[in-house]
Amino acid sequence: MSEGVNDLLESVRKDSEARSQTLQRLLSAADCSAVFGQPVSSGDYTVIPAAEVAAGGGFGSGMGFGSPRMRRSGSSPAPSGSTEAGGSTEAAVEGAGGGGGGGGGAMGRPVAVIVVGPEGVEVKPVLDVTKLSITALGAFAAAAALSIKMWAKR
Repeated sequence: MSEGVNDLLESVRKDSEARSQTLQRLLSAADCSAVFGQPVSSGDYTVIPAAEVAAGGGFGSGMGFGSPRMRRSGSSPAPSGSTEAGGSTEAAVEGAGGGGGGGGGAMGRPVAVIVVGPEGVEVKPVLDVTKLSITALGAFAAAAALSIKMWAKR
């Protein structure tokens, strides 16, 4: 059984290394070069795109080892280790375990452009119509639900 335990521990170590490498790749997406794009120049103006970048992840692992337990092969359960009426007691197979899993993600979206020109520096936000629409629909739905609830009380 010791060989099986060693194999299990080696498998857990390899899984842990793989998860660590994946997490490092995921978090490398949130560096400065991912937030600010390459400047674009035209005449007296330079435009620098800016983005919002978020990354996250979660990983887990588990293992378990059991010890030999006594179990009855008869019809009614009996306390561990007892040999009461009608059944024989035998040692159960020693336990082992394993497990693991994880997940993560990263996202980025444009938020502004920085314009550098003869008049100075200006930050122009990017209008996200989808986000505004979803927010407006949510606010409308909340107001409608509140109005219906108040009307139903009358």
